[in-house]
Amino acid sequence: MNRLENKIDLIALLDYVDPSFLDYQEWLNVGMALKSEGYTASDWEDWSRRDSTRYNPGECFKKWTTFEGSGITGATITQMAKDNGWEPKSKSEHHELNWDDEITGNDEYVVIDKNWIEGKEISEPTMWNPVKELTTYLETLFEASESVGYVVSTWQNDEGKHLPTKGNWDRTAGELIQALNESNGDIGAVLGDYNPEAGAWIRFNPLDGNGVKNENVTEFKYALVESDTMDLEKQNAILRELELPIAALVYSGKKSLHAIVRIDAANYEEYRKRVDYLYNVCKKNGLNIDNQNRNPSRLSRMPGVERNGKKQFIIDTNIGKPNWGEWNEWIEGINDDLPDPESLTDYWDHMPQLAPPLIEGVLRQGHKMLMAGPSKAGKSFALIELSIALAEGDKWLGWKCTQGKVLYVNLELDRSSALHRFKDVYNALGLKPNNINNIDIWNLRGKSVPMDKLAPKLIRRAQKKNYIAVIIDPIYKVLTGDENSADQMAHFTNQFDKIATELGSSVIYCHHHSKGTQGGKKSMDRASGSGVFARDPDALIDLVELDITDALIKQQEDSAAASIYASAIQKANFDYFDEHVGIDDQQSISQMNTHAKRVLSPEILEQVESEITKVVQSIRVRSAWRVEGTLREYPKFAPVNMWFQYPVHKVDDTGFLKDIQPEGDSPTWKKNFEKKKSSTDRKKEQNESLEIAYESCTIDGSVTLDALAEFMGVTEKTVRNRIKNHGGFWVTDGEVGRKPDKK
Repeated sequence: MNRLENKIDLIALLDYVDPSFLDYQEWLNVGMALKSEGYTASDWEDWSRRDSTRYNPGECFKKWTTFEGSGITGATITQMAKDNGWEPKSKSEHHELNWDDEITGNDEYVVIDKNWIEGKEISEPTMWNPVKELTTYLETLFEASESVGYVVSTWQNDEGKHLPTKGNWDRTAGELIQALNESNGDIGAVLGDYNPEAGAWIRFNPLDGNGVKNENVTEFKYALVESDTMDLEKQNAILRELELPIAALVYSGKKSLHAIVRIDAANYEEYRKRVDYLYNVCKKNGLNIDNQNRNPSRLSRMPGVERNGKKQFIIDTNIGKPNWGEWNEWIEGINDDLPDPESLTDYWDHMPQLAPPLIEGVLRQGHKMLMAGPSKAGKSFALIELSIALAEGDKWLGWKCTQGKVLYVNLELDRSSALHRFKDVYNALGLKPNNINNIDIWNLRGKSVPMDKLAPKLIRRAQKKNYIAVIIDPIYKVLTGDENSADQMAHFTNQFDKIATELGSSVIYCHHHSKGTQGGKKSMDRASGSGVFARDPDALIDLVELDITDALIKQQEDSAAASIYASAIQKANFDYFDEHVGIDDQQSISQMNTHAKRVLSPEILEQVESEITKVVQSIRVRSAWRVEGTLREYPKFAPVNMWFQYPVHKVDDTGFLKDIQPEGDSPTWKKNFEKKKSSTDRKKEQNESLEIAYESCTIDGSVTLDALAEFMGVTEKTVRNRIKNHGGFWVTDGEVGRKPDKK
């Protein structure tokens, strides 16, 4: 192996090995490995300096001459680096790839090159105000009611080093701030006098007031990032270049900066994972993090005190990304793994094959579908029906389905109810359970997590199952963010893309309608929340209820009853039916009842009337629905009319529902009448609508045309026209404001 290549590799690997975490023999092994691979004692000494506590100048050179023939090679350092998160650049450099190999790059999450970054100077405060330093820190990190842990007293170890005691933890941030403001600048009167040789410490996460251990931490808000192996100016520059969501950046009074980074973890387990991720990113970008600072109850340096003649002070607050989520998303997006543009010429004569259909004429395999409807539409039953249709290769609402394995993610029903519901639907559909092994149910009621956390867990469990569809019911259980926010909902629905891409399966989910009647709206405008819900899926299936009057219900009841009478009469005496029961008689329930009494025995008549009672009751409780759709891959289909008769939906093959209007959809004569409203009334309504939208959007600060258009559900051009007609607003560069009232 080329010595130069080897040397570059091993020096880079030592960035992952912290000497302060090694015992004496492991430290020696590093030196032996370096000498074995042709390095110098200076290389070993430069690395050893990172352990400021145990480093002794010249010791590495004394040991170096004793390392001849140790037998320890660079593989020792390689293994140490791997144990601390390092991964080889490409396994393909060493062996042929296997199917299970992962191709990774060592530049993942690398934002900066520490060798080229310019340092950012740190300046002490020109006006030293200890009270302001500490109160600023407390106000930035804590709520007034949260208990704060701090330490001003120390003890000395055998080496004479000052170490902190457990300190105090029984006062809230509000109490401390009030006392500091009343202290006349004497923080010692509030906290107790500290040793100016040692300085003082403070805990950056709130405590429960009963102790200072990890179990006493009440909220896992922050983590400490500290590195003391490079110039302060470089530390400052790297922390800022990394855009870390830093709440407070403090100078320790010695050779490190303490960055209090927003972690925003829900619990200790999530805290540990996020801190590991944070430290990994920092290490890859040249910060040799002190791993001892991982604990959420860890002490950090308190601003506003002095330490051996130097001040501990706040350098900056609230820098970098505003929160963990935005920083994490930014870091994840650093590596551009997007595909290159393609020339249409290359594919014109040999187009790639389209994904095969999952639901004929509606959805392709690997694509996404949203079912939207009100709470009484039986959406969950419809999705269970779809699961069964896919498992059995049967029809769903009249559409032929491809047969395959399905994962039904149940977020709403308890486990027993979900299992019973599947069996009930199978029975109601009249299907034999020949392929129930094609249906997996993941019961997550009471255990669900936000979609961005659920997606990777789902992918991991489904990776080798070969599902052709993943059905998530319902999404409000895993919804993250404000459903009316376009950017937040885009982030939410992106999780479905990840599932579809990773598994190669379709993702089908359901969502509820917005409030109010839906009949007058287009199918893609009915789902609640942001328009992203309508634009994101490849197929949008929408259910809207049809307005069935009492007269129509009575007509259905009479028709069903007459049909049952007719069937019984034919069975009992076909000749009588053929001779005496005319077409008009078959349209009258009273006439059919009379014929039945003449032909049927009392026992049979009682059975027939019992059957009629059941059928009539089922007609009274069923509801009528129209299925409409917005499709990306297929032509628009004709609306499908159906009945929901618990627990299944049945397509209306009779045409009875064809001309019935949805609820809230006015008949033609009424629409024409409403068009005759005066232009004055319409202008008044439009002005009121504009004013309501403006007041609502003002809550978020400045008002823009885009925000008004989103709120009102119209185009920006329409908003401009309404502003012009109103006369009380101005528009400049897309920003909207209200004109001052004329006196």
